[in-house]
Amino acid sequence: MFPEGSGPAADPAGSHFERRIRSFQPRRSRVTTGQAEVLRRLWPSWGLDIDGQRVLDLDALLGGLPVVLEIGFGMGEATARMAADDPGTGILAADVHTPGQGNLLRLAERNGLSNIRVANGDAIILLREMLAPASLAGIRVYFPDPWPKTRHHKRRLIQPEFLDLAALRLRPGAVLHCATDWEPYAEQMLDVLTAHPAFENTAPDDGYAPRPGFRPLTRFEGQGLDKGHAVRDLVFRRVVPEGVPAE
Repeated sequence: MFPEGSGPAADPAGSHFERRIRSFQPRRSRVTTGQAEVLRRLWPSWGLDIDGQRVLDLDALLGGLPVVLEIGFGMGEATARMAADDPGTGILAADVHTPGQGNLLRLAERNGLSNIRVANGDAIILLREMLAPASLAGIRVYFPDPWPKTRHHKRRLIQPEFLDLAALRLRPGAVLHCATDWEPYAEQMLDVLTAHPAFENTAPDDGYAPRPGFRPLTRFEGQGLDKGHAVRDLVFRRVVPEGVPAE
């Protein structure tokens, strides 16, 4: 769809890396003419492919701002709003949905949001291969695929091995913030996060957290609420267990 370097690659990491957990499934359809134009024009400066071939210099990428990784952003409206509300934080937004990538770049340009960069590909490879230890000020995972069938639960992103990887990339005190409207997945998230020694629950009752004011109500979330789904936020802080190095 895009000549090399002029837009997001179809499969930037190729077959170079094992992918036991994928952060999302590729979707490249329905790219409008306007989205394609924005991607071709802005990708060289505001986008990057997750190829696993280099470690990113986040200071150079986002002007020295503390950087939060957002895994999956849909069409990008909530991401753009959070970037506008907090210009002192850089957002590295990872997804594979090409129309969403184009729309987020369009919103960033329209609103003068210089604190957004768009990463194309599997966020697991990004975390494992392309980010330095303790380089992130936070990770956001909003409404990941719940994989509702029992036989597919192994594909869910929030699992112990993902938390192991996230803990290596988060600074002490940084926050991992998850949200879902799928109650069984929320329960699994809470169990897995509570059991991990590198994270502590910020909720006073060690349960779910109120929706933080900085997380906008998304269109997807509104649809879930209309269907009677309960939306759960989980806000956990990266801690360093006694006697264990931070990196």
